[in-house]
Amino acid sequence: MKTHACDRGLEERGQVTVLLLGVAMALLLGVLVLGAIAQGIGAQSDQQRAADLAALAAARAMHGAYPGLFEPAALGVRRDTAHHARGPRPNAAHLERGAYLELGRDAAIETARRNGARDVAVSFPDADTFAPVRVQVEVRDPVSVSDREEVAAGARAEAELAPPNDLVLGAAGAGEYRGPLATRQGKPMRPDVAATFDRLEAAARRDGHALVVVSGFRSNAEQAALFARRPDPKWVAAPGRSLHRLGTELDLGPPSAYGWLAVHAKRFHFIQRYSWEPWHYGFILNPGTTSVGYGLGGQEVSAAGAASGTGGAEPSDGGAGSSDGEGTRTLPSFIPAQFAGPLSRAAQRWNVSAALLGAQLYVESNFNPFARSKAGALGIAQFMPATARTIGLAEPFDAEASIDAQAHLMRDLLRRFGSVPLALAAYNAGPARVQQCGCIPPYAETRGYVARVLGLLGGAGDAIAGAGLEVRLVR
Repeated sequence: MKTHACDRGLEERGQVTVLLLGVAMALLLGVLVLGAIAQGIGAQSDQQRAADLAALAAARAMHGAYPGLFEPAALGVRRDTAHHARGPRPNAAHLERGAYLELGRDAAIETARRNGARDVAVSFPDADTFAPVRVQVEVRDPVSVSDREEVAAGARAEAELAPPNDLVLGAAGAGEYRGPLATRQGKPMRPDVAATFDRLEAAARRDGHALVVVSGFRSNAEQAALFARRPDPKWVAAPGRSLHRLGTELDLGPPSAYGWLAVHAKRFHFIQRYSWEPWHYGFILNPGTTSVGYGLGGQEVSAAGAASGTGGAEPSDGGAGSSDGEGTRTLPSFIPAQFAGPLSRAAQRWNVSAALLGAQLYVESNFNPFARSKAGALGIAQFMPATARTIGLAEPFDAEASIDAQAHLMRDLLRRFGSVPLALAAYNAGPARVQQCGCIPPYAETRGYVARVLGLLGGAGDAIAGAGLEVRLVR
């Protein structure tokens, strides 16, 4: 049968119409699918926002309540009108760990629900410690992809109380040196630094190196002028952060002497402060400043002590507590009486705060001389076997010997890193990791360790200037 041209045209147009309708249906289906996906992504984004805000709210609540964990449960003995003892008086400022965690949990759940979440789970990864600092929030609401279909989804966030991010080598904490200055090659420095530099220079000269003092003491005002000319902290420290303000730092040359300095400077109590600056050496003896407060070694020093180079006295251990066994000090109440004498003797021998040492022992082992960690750390001060050998500790389960070795190591770390929090981080994570980043390494265990020790010190009236905890979202 013969087909007319007009019939063929109608047939082709019909086929095109069907094809166009198919394409339109596919596009419509694609739009609906993309819309559902976009709706799901938007809902999941809302869930993440709710989880983030809830974790931050929980951490803020914990931050506000944190000092209460370190308040003593009782304040002393109550007496009636006839002055008869009636037992200890409860301390209203004291907070039990369970109540502390409940504050964080309540804040997280309330905040998550205000932001649209319904199924909320709150956990504390370090809840088994005496002072938890981490909180994790999970939002587990299903996400609607259509009027009739829901898919499993969820969002998770974690926040913590941690030492500040800007706590780095050279950070503010000790004030500008304002005592007398001596000069060498026209550059100012503390008199005791100058006297020791003379010995360093003489030794270098005997070995064929003529040391040049490129820079010495710089005031905060001078540092501000340098920073204004080149405001790049990679090259010039901001005012209040340069260690040159302490009068203990020297930039030395020429470059041909860098190798000799790396080998010999430590004999004269100068150390290379930063691995990337082979010219920068700092004097680590008598590291105080003239402003009363914590100096580089963590000890409190007076203007006279800094000026004369005598160092200074150990800071007050503060608070009511046990006698140190020798009738000269009072230690924080969290230190058991049997360890007061060894702590006092080690603190005096190595010029490290007894309260700091005691807080470390509480966090490390809860004063258990026979403690063993899963990682292999031993004894009351939790020395790894290699570290014990390095510091000369033969028997880690000998509490008194371990405390003395702990004080020795902390003295060295305080001199090396210039701040209590950084020294604590080095004790926990190892000095190489702290030196590598010039900061508290980003390990949850290390940050929590530093936070707990600082919290104990704060509860004992020995808070470290500039080392308060901050709230931080970590994921």
